[in-house]
Amino acid sequence: MERLKARGLAGELAAEFAGTMILILFGAGVVAQVAAAGIGDHDSIAWAWGLGVVLGVLVSVRISGGHINPAVTVALAVFREFPWRKVLPYALAQTAGAFVGALLVRWNYSEVLAAADPGHTIETQGVFSTLPGNGELPVGDLGALRDQILGTAILLFVVCAITHARNVTPPPWMTPLLVGGCVVGIGMAWGTNAGYAINPARDFGPRLASFLTGYDTAWLDQHGHLYFWVPLVGPLIGGVLGAGLYRLLIGRFLPPAEPGPAPVPDAVAARV
Repeated sequence: MERLKARGLAGELAAEFAGTMILILFGAGVVAQVAAAGIGDHDSIAWAWGLGVVLGVLVSVRISGGHINPAVTVALAVFREFPWRKVLPYALAQTAGAFVGALLVRWNYSEVLAAADPGHTIETQGVFSTLPGNGELPVGDLGALRDQILGTAILLFVVCAITHARNVTPPPWMTPLLVGGCVVGIGMAWGTNAGYAINPARDFGPRLASFLTGYDTAWLDQHGHLYFWVPLVGPLIGGVLGAGLYRLLIGRFLPPAEPGPAPVPDAVAARV
């Protein structure tokens, strides 16, 4: 029995690793193309990040629930929809997947990044990790923290609505599309103040990869302040707030599930 449990957890961690890696391959890849090669614009960035979420969830949802985001994992655990003993392993697998995905983007775009920014400075740091005001606008660290709390709260509120078993649930194949669409919307509406990381693994893994491959200021913002903690702490707080607000404002008022045969357990995310 213990061996079966270990094999099950290993599969879940592999799925979270792969799903988060897919997310970064599309997300960091499109930013590298726009920032370093001048191909594309803000909208292409928002759409590619959203597609990265769709495909990352599709890759992993059947095995692990398709969290691909520690903010989702922690929020589920806080509201007893996910075991706390799996939170740290999931978060590490997600961060490792983001790290490897970023290394692949860094390697593939090495010539273009070197040509656009030979010193590997803050100018192209945004390919891998976020900055207040996207490195240009007058937004401070606390403003970015506020933004990350709000943006992740929106994400978890909507994800809970999409996946709640007592709500009007979409077909299983449509759930990743709706979650990805939510991320596209957040990118288009909430991308100014802090680059809508809304995912600690998505920011920390690539930030570490960039630091190890020549970006000496990876942990700082454009003002020289230690910044890496903002997209770690903000999403974790916001995720819990968003999931809690959904339960307070919507979940507790939904009608009980209609009687019938017990459903076969599926993805963890479907039981939010």
